Amino acid sequence: MSGKRILLIAGDFVEDYEVMVPFQALQAVGHEVDAVCPEKEAGESCKTAIHDFRGDQTYVESRGHDFELNATMADVEPADYDALVVPGGRAPEYLRTYDEVLDAVRHFFDEEKPVAALCHGPQILAAADVLDGYEMTSYPAVQAEVEAAGCSWVDGVTRDRNLVTGQAWPDHPEWIAEFLDVLGTDVEHSEPAVAADD
Repeated sequence: MSGKRILLIAGDFVEDYEVMVPFQALQAVGHEVDAVCPEKEAGESCKTAIHDFRGDQTYVESRGHDFELNATMADVEPADYDALVVPGGRAPEYLRTYDEVLDAVRHFFDEEKPVAALCHGPQILAAADVLDGYEMTSYPAVQAEVEAAGCSWVDGVTRDRNLVTGQAWPDHPEWIAEFLDVLGTDVEHSEPAVAADD
């Protein structure tokens, strides 16, 4: 397998696990991931937020890590990328106000390239007006918003054509596995070495 070039769009108070885990997991299997944020440059950081589920009516939010960007949004040409990742958190509610973000998202849908969106990330897809006719999921509180954009919402990790969606970071194993499949990534598992007895 040759690695793909993947664009990841982040912003301040992106959900901590939802940006860190796919960023690292995709690199671990040989893909190149460029993490960008409007108005920030490579080497700058986005503050993250941790969304935890503790039995309340909604998630509890606390301050997470600083996530370092490794590319500059202003220099990005979406045509140079094979796939897109859109994590959740609070960032999507303001990232969807940037024309450059919406234009990038539209490119991946126009060209039917793989897109993985999680939690509140589909707010950006809804604002880009690319969801009409898709079956997908999102954080449940975003259901009405994405349905208004023309999708059919389902409960659970979903794959429809080029789009893979999940509800929140607990979906990571299935969501990432589905995205790797869409990317054509073949992950080989080997048995651990067994030490010989002396």
